[in-house]
Amino acid sequence: MSWGSYSTMSLRKEFVTLASQDSINFAELCRRFGISRKTGYKWLGRYESDGMDGLEDRSRRPSSAAPRVVSSVEETITGLRTKHPAWGARKLRKVLENTGVSPLPAHSTITEVLRRNGLMDSKAADRQGGKAWQRFEYPAPNCLWQMDFKGTVATLSGKCEPLTVLDDHSRFNTCLEAAPDQKTGTVQEALTGTFRVYGLPDRINVDNGSPWGDTFDSPYTPLVVWLIRLGIKVSHSRPYHPQTNGKDERFHRTLKAEVLAGRQWTGLDELRAAFDTWRHVYNFERPHEAIGLEVPASLYRPSLRPFPETLPDIEYPNAQTVCIVRDKGVFKFEGRSFKVAKCFKNHAIGVLPTTTDGVFNVFFCNQRISKIDLRDSNVLPMSPVQV
Repeated sequence: MSWGSYSTMSLRKEFVTLASQDSINFAELCRRFGISRKTGYKWLGRYESDGMDGLEDRSRRPSSAAPRVVSSVEETITGLRTKHPAWGARKLRKVLENTGVSPLPAHSTITEVLRRNGLMDSKAADRQGGKAWQRFEYPAPNCLWQMDFKGTVATLSGKCEPLTVLDDHSRFNTCLEAAPDQKTGTVQEALTGTFRVYGLPDRINVDNGSPWGDTFDSPYTPLVVWLIRLGIKVSHSRPYHPQTNGKDERFHRTLKAEVLAGRQWTGLDELRAAFDTWRHVYNFERPHEAIGLEVPASLYRPSLRPFPETLPDIEYPNAQTVCIVRDKGVFKFEGRSFKVAKCFKNHAIGVLPTTTDGVFNVFFCNQRISKIDLRDSNVLPMSPVQV
């Protein structure tokens, strides 16, 4: 006999009636009705506890299903997601927590709200799980800034070269400039405005491209000379290792996802307005996973070193021999000619002996830029010293 034939309800009634009789072979009865003993015992148990009503089909929905999130919270979640399409459940939950929402929905509940409202992206940035990467960061704000260009952004009236500067400790964005080019004067003007507001960092790390380094073998440029004169140490990333400026590279990905992707821009003015609006969101509203879902502004403090409107004089301790760099970066020391980058022309440099006889370090202001070895019979250009 098949449970798929006739009336299922009538078969259940017939089965439990027969199964309730004395001396019945239960296993054989189940076989004849085409069901397992487990199913037979289930229906017999329901019949004994609830009578014939117990044989009716029951909902498969769990009796302890979690309640749906209240409508006002759901509206807040969908509103935030619509405003910030790249934000996932972790960031959204942190914003809800910061605004005092109670009870606070779980990450899975927020994900379900997004899915239910058609707001889930198959490439959502906020996936659960994944590898926990070990991160290194400087212990305080302004110990290190990372600086780079985002890459050319085309507009209807020309091109834009977004200049970005990020504080390593807090991920606070100190500069997001819609620059028209990558020239020294453009970058210097943008940095001057940034320094006036946030002060001077201890060090800035850059890559090996223009305008802060022509090549790895010649990383010194007029822009770098200006930064060193301000008392800022300048370091350069290893060639083909963009992860050295990894935090700024990650910032670029966020900038692309939340601002640049899928947009057509009329020109620099429109981009500047968009950058200004989003920069406030990034620094003051957007939870950052790398800093425990805090906002960068909560960890950042302006530097105690103010920007000097006039460059300080170049001075060296008495222990250093002062030399003047001439044409093509050549200077004289101990009767011999040595060479540094041409951008140091007409500047004074300091030469200080090391603990090794005949070997000297070469300084520009407080930054060591090279070394010379008088034991070498060949007079060769000096290799730069990386910070």
